[in-house]
Amino acid sequence: MKHGKKYVDSAKLIDRAALYEVKDAFDIAVQTGKAKFDETVEVHVRLGVDSRHADQQVRGAIVLPHGTGKTVRVLVFCKPDKADAATQAGAEFVGAEDMVAKVQGGWMDFDVVIASPDMMGLVGRLGKLLGPRGLMPNPKAGTVTPDVAKAVTEAKAGKIEYRLDKTSIIHCPIGKVSFGAEKLQENFDALLGAIMKAKPAAIKGQYIRSCVVATTMGPGIKINPSKVISA
Repeated sequence: MKHGKKYVDSAKLIDRAALYEVKDAFDIAVQTGKAKFDETVEVHVRLGVDSRHADQQVRGAIVLPHGTGKTVRVLVFCKPDKADAATQAGAEFVGAEDMVAKVQGGWMDFDVVIASPDMMGLVGRLGKLLGPRGLMPNPKAGTVTPDVAKAVTEAKAGKIEYRLDKTSIIHCPIGKVSFGAEKLQENFDALLGAIMKAKPAAIKGQYIRSCVVATTMGPGIKINPSKVISA
């Protein structure tokens, strides 16, 4: 694959064979953010688990100390008695059957979906639409909850969900290049701390197999997995 000049210049800053200390990795990551827009910084963590087994799933949610830098549009499914609270908390879209019908019609102009438990019978109809996009409300992520207002507040504050893909890798945004290395590292430490706490009891041996950080348009920077965080 042919890369642009900015990517090539960024790649020169990285030793592809090296495993970097966390601080050094984020110092370099900030330097590689050369695009005209404020690039997102993402972390990719490969775990020593088998995602095909139910007892080896790793999933949860965390509010990052410095947020993600992304403005999120929140859709809330709830009964009328909770609608005002959800709106006051900052939800852009609030409804019940009307919103279900709108999504079924192809509308997808939202980034986070929250639902009260008594709405899941209706929201379940949207599984094939929301599931593939990672938007389906889930109790483990705190997006199925009686306190929809609190969930909206957390979403607006930068709450992210982490979960395994089919290859046992967790992919998560942890901020923007403009945050600087220190804030990005603090967000990273918070995320990795949550992932460590979610370690399945059935796992023996090395839990974090590899960890890579990269900006939206930049090359990957490998972090030494043994230096990420202590178990």
